[in-house]
Amino acid sequence: MGDSLVKGQITLAYETLSKISKTVSDFLNETTVTNLKAEKDENKEGYYADLLVSLRRINVFCDEGKNSCEVILSGNTFRKAAAEKTLFWIYHNCVEEFFNPRIENWYEDSRAAYTGKNAIKFANEVPESLKQMVASIEGPFQTIREELEYYETDYQTKVIQTK
Repeated sequence: MGDSLVKGQITLAYETLSKISKTVSDFLNETTVTNLKAEKDENKEGYYADLLVSLRRINVFCDEGKNSCEVILSGNTFRKAAAEKTLFWIYHNCVEEFFNPRIENWYEDSRAAYTGKNAIKFANEVPESLKQMVASIEGPFQTIREELEYYETDYQTKVIQTK
């Protein structure tokens, strides 16, 4: 890929991850398991705790990806190889963690693209504040996923072939 395309992708990733990270951080800074239980009035303390763990994990990955993008973009020269490696990392750690979390608190409904609805479905009922926050980051994650799909397989193949 050309330098300008990769630079555009790293810029998009930086801006998108910055927005996602701020949204998730703000939510996590204001939310506790107790708040979630009070909002939904259900006894799913363990499930809510796991949801917050997954969101913290996503937030850490997004912060790491954002910081890596910032280092690449602020350098005197654009390092294409480092940028591609970072975009590969972002796809596999940020995007994949959002759509397929390690703790299966939610899942992606693959048919959602055809219905125009949100693709993220929760394993159990969740409070409205959590639904809204996840819905607000789903679009940006989908955008970055579409932009970085190349790094799912093609980049990895390229790296293996150059060894």
